[in-house]
Amino acid sequence: MKPLKVKTPSTLIDFLTGFGYSKTKVRQLLKHRAITVNNRVITRIDYGLSLHDIISLDAKPKPGADILAASGIGIVYEDNAVMVINKPSGLLTIATEKEKKETAYYLLNAYFKERNPSRPDRIFIVHRLDRETSGLIVFAKDEAAKHRLQRDWHDAEKKYYAVVEGVPKDPEGRIESYLGETAAFKVYSAPAGEESRHAVTRYRVIKADRGQALLDVLLETGKKHQVRVHLCDIGCPVVGDKKYGAKTNPIRRIALHAYSLSFTHPVSGKRMHFTTPLPKAFASLLRPRA
Repeated sequence: MKPLKVKTPSTLIDFLTGFGYSKTKVRQLLKHRAITVNNRVITRIDYGLSLHDIISLDAKPKPGADILAASGIGIVYEDNAVMVINKPSGLLTIATEKEKKETAYYLLNAYFKERNPSRPDRIFIVHRLDRETSGLIVFAKDEAAKHRLQRDWHDAEKKYYAVVEGVPKDPEGRIESYLGETAAFKVYSAPAGEESRHAVTRYRVIKADRGQALLDVLLETGKKHQVRVHLCDIGCPVVGDKKYGAKTNPIRRIALHAYSLSFTHPVSGKRMHFTTPLPKAFASLLRPRA
């Protein structure tokens, strides 16, 4: 189909329904990653269009699109060396003894196999997010890229949005401790020693309301459950995180989202930076009461 040019700014749904597409059809096209704006795949029905944007439609479903749609995985960026995704809350990064298939790693490899059965791509783990945490993860597409990314991972920058119970005493802060882990896999701040790992977390209060606060969190180190433990340590556990002291769970998930990720590309050496918006459910926690 011939590309469409935007002559008046609007949302994607308003633009396409104006051309005679039903809302149901637009949702189907979005589900199958069949709509691009300026050659970028769009998945949001309310995506804002600007003057002179070019919209292309491909009614043929993309191979593997159903795998991504069913899992809630969003592809943010992909080239021959790396793939950056937006992982939903509730999905493991990699397999455990109890769960082998409902993981980002397994599902992305299945997606690659369906996309190109004769020569499927593969992904390699670089870092992880907790099952309960949503947000940005980068995977490598070959072993050499994986090793280069992990070698330079100390230069990566990872930021999180966190909604916490209570409001930190200081509007900005630095939390430092050594982290240990119990036999039941619960992490805690411990004395320095051979079994504990040094961890540093920085935070900044963005907004506070109704006895809760939205924080911008920067990791100086990347240890298991680090953000969750450190925020609990200052008396402000992450909303929904019962394991680390939360008493409320209004959105039925932990309110922790990895929204910003920067790293050096393993092939080009270029600095890559990706962001995702604040989850709508997080914003709803801090809206003033009517």
